[in-house]
Amino acid sequence: MDRLGSGIAGGRLAPADYERNFSDLHPRFDRHEALVAADRCYFCHDAPCMTACPTAIDIPLFIRQISTANPLGAARTIFSQNSLGGMCARVCPTETLCEEACVRHTAEDRPVEIGRLQRYATDIAMETGRQFFARAPETGKTIAVVGAGPAGLACAHRAALNGHTAIVFDAREKPGGLNEYGIAAYKAADDFAQREVDYLLAIGGIEIRNGHALGRDFSLSDLTRDYDAVFLGLGLAGVNALGLEGEDLAGVDDAVDFIAALRQAENKADVPIGRRVVVLGGGMTAIDAAIQAKLLGAEEVTICYRRGKDQMNASEYEQDLAASKGVLIRHWLSPKRILGRDGAVAGIELDYTALRDGHLTGTGETGVIACDQVLKAIGQSFRASGLGTLAMERGRIVIDEHCRTSMDGVYAGGDCTNRGEDLTVQAVAHGRDAADAIHRHLAAAGQPAVAVA
Repeated sequence: MDRLGSGIAGGRLAPADYERNFSDLHPRFDRHEALVAADRCYFCHDAPCMTACPTAIDIPLFIRQISTANPLGAARTIFSQNSLGGMCARVCPTETLCEEACVRHTAEDRPVEIGRLQRYATDIAMETGRQFFARAPETGKTIAVVGAGPAGLACAHRAALNGHTAIVFDAREKPGGLNEYGIAAYKAADDFAQREVDYLLAIGGIEIRNGHALGRDFSLSDLTRDYDAVFLGLGLAGVNALGLEGEDLAGVDDAVDFIAALRQAENKADVPIGRRVVVLGGGMTAIDAAIQAKLLGAEEVTICYRRGKDQMNASEYEQDLAASKGVLIRHWLSPKRILGRDGAVAGIELDYTALRDGHLTGTGETGVIACDQVLKAIGQSFRASGLGTLAMERGRIVIDEHCRTSMDGVYAGGDCTNRGEDLTVQAVAHGRDAADAIHRHLAAAGQPAVAVA
């Protein structure tokens, strides 16, 4: 992190440019816009949009409530299923979830703008400080939650609603996890992640302890000894390495660190950025890093991905958004080595690739792109210590459909598990469902842990 952008300049734009570039990507609907958008909904009885939502929000109901000028009722409907409905409205890939399933989504028509309608309702509730749910009577039970990201916060909130006390441990200096450190600044403007945390905490019964890391300050066995149940929402802290010549040159940085530094910067002009930036990867992290590099004033930003457009994890909408910001996306290119001059990045050599008999292979041709910064967005991995004998599968924690792990009384959710899908909304669903499973477990004096072969 200390090397981020070494030798690369910042402050290329006028102050007004930074403010404009990093303003809300999609400003909130006003009342008239929301009513017009809501009026397009057919209010389907067997709504496919609701089935497509990982948290199963009753989308037709909340849109009908907006259409009858009841945004607070709509917010209650949303928050009953998704306690982080405000952030999910901003960052969910609605174009591949609920809006893709919308019956109006045809070649001749566009889907109902479900995400923006969700934001309209939840923003009004948060701005007025309206809390819709009261805590159940105190149970005297305390749950340890490791990780203050979407999964952990959702678990803590539902646990508190059920009458338990939730103690949330997080290694970083701020709660929020991915929402605070890993989301593009223009998707969560005006410190929204922390405002949402404050809104959640207002329910009571939740304590967050920052600067406490699993494996360093405590172990899983410590938690199972001291608490009535444990939830692990650890996310993915590790960043994959390229393993290439030149990876240690100044100007080669992890895209997740770049995004985090930008999110935490008080003045975006202080964030260093190259003139010619190459981003390696094909997922949302690559897209977010590339767009923000351009918004910071980089003259040329190129995403290089080793497969084709249809194989990119980033949605077509996000790819088009990057292109609209001036980012060039080049496919069928795999990094071979990073070229340097005087200890800093000067370019990147890439192999051309192709699919042959279903396997990705090099064509034998190579090319060079001149650049002074390379951002690596080639995936993250789960790295944690202090887990003891917890069952793992392909480097992730094994959970069942109730988010139970192989250890009795220990639950997990989100990207750190074998059921994680790299989606904020999926992590929220895991946290919510785990809290309800914990509630049942405590009420029934325990259930068997998941059987692991």
